[in-house]
Amino acid sequence: MTAATLTAPAISVDGIAHSYGDVTVLTDVTLDVARGCIVALLGANGAGKTTLIRILSTLLKPDAGTATIDGHDVTSSPADVRAAISLTGQFAAVDELLTGRENLVLVGRLRHVADANSTADALLARFSLVDAASRRVSTYSGGMRRRLDIAMSLIGDPSIVFLDEPTTGLDPQARQEVWSMVKELAAGGTTVLLTTQYLDEAEALADRIAILHGGRIIVDGTLAELKRLLPPATVEYVERQPTLEEIYLAVVGGASAARDRTLTAAEGRES
Repeated sequence: MTAATLTAPAISVDGIAHSYGDVTVLTDVTLDVARGCIVALLGANGAGKTTLIRILSTLLKPDAGTATIDGHDVTSSPADVRAAISLTGQFAAVDELLTGRENLVLVGRLRHVADANSTADALLARFSLVDAASRRVSTYSGGMRRRLDIAMSLIGDPSIVFLDEPTTGLDPQARQEVWSMVKELAAGGTTVLLTTQYLDEAEALADRIAILHGGRIIVDGTLAELKRLLPPATVEYVERQPTLEEIYLAVVGGASAARDRTLTAAEGRES
């Protein structure tokens, strides 16, 4: 990778347009994503978020405009683009008949990784799936499947990861696990472009936020920059009540801690 490539945006989109027959979804999308950055793409259902991800991952050709990934044009150099990226869709793309480890080894071999078995073991440890490695994925919870799905997407060390609504359908605890993994990816230098409908998710994860509306990116900036678009805040004193999500996580965490203390005491009596 040249010095010019390192300083250029990891993802560069200029004037992308796409229609499905008479239905225009994207009209003039322009967006740059810096390297090692998490960018959240917000938009309502049907705004075109998934369409844009499909174009950037070479699964769909744009009607107009250009897009480059790691300096490679998505239309003229699709093989180079695919070698640089990984895509995790809205639903976990795992084989339920295989074990977690077998899923990872299979993808490793398909991507011609030198030692697929060692790679699988390392990812199982990284994503806290060692204890479930030999179980069929059909027995996994939704959060475990999503963790395995993201682990599979990292085989081959892609520099750019697309996450299309990665926490859809997950419970609060599983969402927190995915959030931690996304932050870890970016901390390791991976560029992440994620689509989401959850505003709290964008606020918790993103370095920059882009809003897709009417076929265009109408806002692109940091959370602080977006807040400055509104009138200055007024100071009000209110009693803050915990959210239901905070209550859930506190109760579940407390129950888990109590169970661990009971097991420890039981083990002490047996010894």
